Amino acid sequence: MGNAQVSNTEMHSTPEGNPVDPQSLRNRIIAIVGIILSVFVLLTSSYLNIQEFYRNTIFLILIFVMGFLLHPANKKKTGKIASIDIMMIFLSVISIGYITVTYTNLHVDRLSQPNTIDYVFAVLCILVLFEITRRSIGWFIPILSVLALLYGIYGAYFPIDFAHSGFTFERMMYRIYMTSDGIFGNTLSIASTYIVLFILFGAFLTVSGASNLFNDLALAIAGQRRGGPAQVAVITSALTGSLNGSAVANVATTGAFTIPLMKSIGLKPRFAGGVEAAASTGGMLMPPIMGAAAFIMAGFLGIPYTTIVLASILPSLLYFIALVFAIDTEAKKQGLKGISKENIPDIKKVLLERGALLLPIIVVMVVLLLGRTAIFAGFAGIIATIITSYLTKDKTNRITVSKFFQALIEGSRNSVQVAIACASVGIIIAVVSMSGIGSMLAYNVTDLAGGHLFIILLFVMVTCIILSLGLPSTALYIVVAVTAAPALVQAGVNPLAAHFFVFYYGAMSNVTPPVALAAYTGAGIAKSNPMPTAWTALRLAFPGFIIPIIIVYDPILLLQTDDGPINYFLLAQAFISALIGVYALSVGFGNYIRVKLNIVERILLLGVAFFLISTNQLFDFIGVVLFVLILIFHFIRSKRLQQTG
Repeated sequence: MGNAQVSNTEMHSTPEGNPVDPQSLRNRIIAIVGIILSVFVLLTSSYLNIQEFYRNTIFLILIFVMGFLLHPANKKKTGKIASIDIMMIFLSVISIGYITVTYTNLHVDRLSQPNTIDYVFAVLCILVLFEITRRSIGWFIPILSVLALLYGIYGAYFPIDFAHSGFTFERMMYRIYMTSDGIFGNTLSIASTYIVLFILFGAFLTVSGASNLFNDLALAIAGQRRGGPAQVAVITSALTGSLNGSAVANVATTGAFTIPLMKSIGLKPRFAGGVEAAASTGGMLMPPIMGAAAFIMAGFLGIPYTTIVLASILPSLLYFIALVFAIDTEAKKQGLKGISKENIPDIKKVLLERGALLLPIIVVMVVLLLGRTAIFAGFAGIIATIITSYLTKDKTNRITVSKFFQALIEGSRNSVQVAIACASVGIIIAVVSMSGIGSMLAYNVTDLAGGHLFIILLFVMVTCIILSLGLPSTALYIVVAVTAAPALVQAGVNPLAAHFFVFYYGAMSNVTPPVALAAYTGAGIAKSNPMPTAWTALRLAFPGFIIPIIIVYDPILLLQTDDGPINYFLLAQAFISALIGVYALSVGFGNYIRVKLNIVERILLLGVAFFLISTNQLFDFIGVVLFVLILIFHFIRSKRLQQTG
C-alpha cells in the first residue's frame, strides 16, 4: 500500500462525519495520557501529598495504558487500536483499580483477610503485567518471574541447598498484589519519583537542543584527533547515556550521527558499530544518573544518592579512558587521520551560542553536592533547562509551550519500559525476601569457591552477565542486586563495591555475545554483520572488565575507606595503577603500540593487568616494572623494524 493510500478499513469517522486517521488518533491518546502521567509525577513528587501505595497504583495504571498503546499486539498494524489492546487496557485499569479502591477496606475493615475476589484480581493483574512486560522488554523477565513464583510455592521440592518450606498460592498473591512488598513496592516507588523525574529532565534537555550541543562539543574536542569520529562517539555517548538509561537507545540516537562519521574516515563498519555499542554501554555507568540505577542502588543500600554519584566518577572515567586507548590503538594500526579542521565546529563559537545549555547539568550536580534530595535536584534541573533555553542566541532552542508538552510526552514514553521493569521485578524481590534465596545463593557460591574471593568474583561475574542478557539498566541492576550481590557481601566485599560490581557486569551484557543487543543495534546502523560487530564491541570494552574487580580489591576508587578520611596519595596510586592496567589490556587486545605486538608482548601485557588488579604493593611494583620493560623492549624492536623496513 502506498503512503498516500489508506483503505476504508483503516479509516473511521468522527460524529461529524469527517474521516480521522487512526494513527493520528492513537498518537493523540498517547500524547494525552503521556501529559497526564508526567504531570502526575511532577505533582506527587512536589505538592500533592498522596499515600505511597495509591501513588504507585495510579502511576502503574497510566504506565500500563501507555505501554499497551506504544506496544500493540500486532506491530505491523499500528494504524488503529486493536480490540485486544483495548481489552488489555481495560483489564489493566480494573485489575489495578480494584486494589486501589479496596486497599483500605482490606487492611482496616477486613483486618488483612483477603477474599476470593481479591485473589481473582491478583491473578488478573499479574497476567496483565506479564503481557505488557513481554511486549515492552521481552520474554526473559516474565519467565524469570514465573520461575520465582514456582520456587516460592514449591520450594520444599528443590535440592536441599536451595529448599525452603514453601508458601501457599494465596499467600504469594497476597504478598505480591495486596501489600507494598511486591508489584507496588520500593522499586516502583523509585520509578514513580526519582527515575521518571530525571527521565523528564533528559527530555527537557533534548528538546532544548542539548543533544546537538553535546555532538558539536565532542566534534570540537576530539574531531581532529587520530580516529576522531570514534572519539566523538565515546564523548557523546558518555554525555547522553547517563540520561536515557538504555545502551540500545543510546546507540540508536547517538549512533545515527557517529557511526556514519566513523565510516567516513575509513573505519570498518563492524568497528564503527562496535565502538558505538561499547561507548553506549559505558553511558549506563556514567554519573549522575547511571541509567536510573543510581537511585535504586541508593535505595537498596540505604545511603545518600550523592554518595553513589561521587563513587561512580572514577570507575566510569576509567572505562571511557580505556575505550579511548582502544580506539587510538586501532586508529594507529590503520593509519587513520581525524576530521579536517574546516569540518570541525569552533568550540568558542559553540559555547558562546549554546553553552548555556550545559548549565542545567551543572545545577543538578551542585544541588546534589549541597545535600538536597535527588527529587529537588530533578526539579531544579527541569526549571534550569527551561530558563537557560532562553539564554541562547538560537531561538530554536527555546522551550515554548509546544516544546514543553513535547518534553512531557517524550518523558512519559521513555519511562514506560523502566517502570514496567520495576513493577515486574517486584515479584522476584518479594519471592527473594520471603524465601531467603539471596542468602542461600550467597552461601553456596562462597562454599563452591572454597572461600577464594577471586573465584567468587568470577562466578558472580558470569552469573550477572547471564541474568542481565537483553535487560535495560534498571531491570538488570535489580535482578543482579537481589541475586548476586549478597554473595559478594557475605564474602566480605564492601557493600557499595559489591553492588557496583554486579551492576557493571550486568551492563556488560549489552556487548557480550550471544545476546549483545547494543552491538546488534550498532550493526544495523553500520550495515555490518551483527556477530562480528558484537565481538568487536566486546574486545573494545574488555579492558573495562577488570575495573569492577579492581574496585572490589581497592574500594578507595569508589571513595570508600574502612576507617578514617580518604588518603589522596593512595587514591592517586590506585587510579594510576588501574590506568596502567586498562592501557595494558587495550593495547594487548588491540595488538599494536608502535608496531604490531608479538605473542610474548601480548601475554606479558595481560600479566601486567593481572598484577595491577591486586592492592598488594609488591604486585603493583612488579606490574609497573614489567610494563616499563615491555615498553622499552617494544620501542627498541619497533625502531629496528622501521630501520630494516
